[in-house]
Amino acid sequence: MSQADNSYEFGIDLQKIHAIDMHVHIECSEHGHLSLPQPLVDASSKYFKAEDRSPSLDTIAERYREWNMAAVVFTVDATTALKHEPNSIEEIATGAARNNDVLIPFGSVDPLQGAAAVERAKVLVEKFGVRGFKFHPSLQSFDPSDQQFYPLYEAIQDLGVPALFHTGQNGMGAGLPGGYGIKLGYSNPLLLDSVAADFPELQVIMAHPSVPWQEEANSIATHKSNVWIDLSGWSPKYFPQSLVHAANRMFPDRVLFGTDYPLITPQKWLGAFQEADFKDEVRPKILKDNAVRLLGLGN
Repeated sequence: MSQADNSYEFGIDLQKIHAIDMHVHIECSEHGHLSLPQPLVDASSKYFKAEDRSPSLDTIAERYREWNMAAVVFTVDATTALKHEPNSIEEIATGAARNNDVLIPFGSVDPLQGAAAVERAKVLVEKFGVRGFKFHPSLQSFDPSDQQFYPLYEAIQDLGVPALFHTGQNGMGAGLPGGYGIKLGYSNPLLLDSVAADFPELQVIMAHPSVPWQEEANSIATHKSNVWIDLSGWSPKYFPQSLVHAANRMFPDRVLFGTDYPLITPQKWLGAFQEADFKDEVRPKILKDNAVRLLGLGN
């Protein structure tokens, strides 16, 4: 098959699914390669108390099919910072293509690779059909507000796909000496404010409740209509009340369901979500409708 034959296309029947999980990690390749160095895998498993740490892409597809959900799947390319090759983004995109009734692939590039990252981003969209990009500034060891990365954001904006950035507390490296060298400050959401300001057509997703910087995240999402928040990585029972309040009143059309699966299961997340203080009219937007609009699934 040529690359074009493998290019992802949406195949989701929106009537069959009740939710779109915007944040699912592919932690292990088809050949058993882990997306992170073993110490980080072990530490994050302990931090999240994950039971099934590395299901395959096809297993994830089967599970989300059974759950009547779709899922955005990705890995993180932190080659330079971690000196560890990521899982193949091409493999993830191809796997999503054969499971396109439930999976949506996001790409990832290493911002520290400069012009090569820009060109790779173009290839991943144009040849493999990825529908967005995942960044983890702390894991990838870069300040997202630094203008040296602006050519990459410009390219992603021109490609017409969103960019999802980890924000807030970091489970990666948690409990290790020096946190494995991972710096939390790169995940302060305030660093994304200039990105959203300078690239107004780029849809910026701030992943996770941004503890300990939730007020900063709320402010940015309130101020800039191209900024979204996904609710992954935390059980809703632990959400900062200010986030729930802002989601209900300030930006209900730009909040997204996400789990961080396999670290958190949809069942646990949704069980806690039922008890959280979200308005009834906001809940379907969070679970599905906002993601449909963001990803262009309704077109």
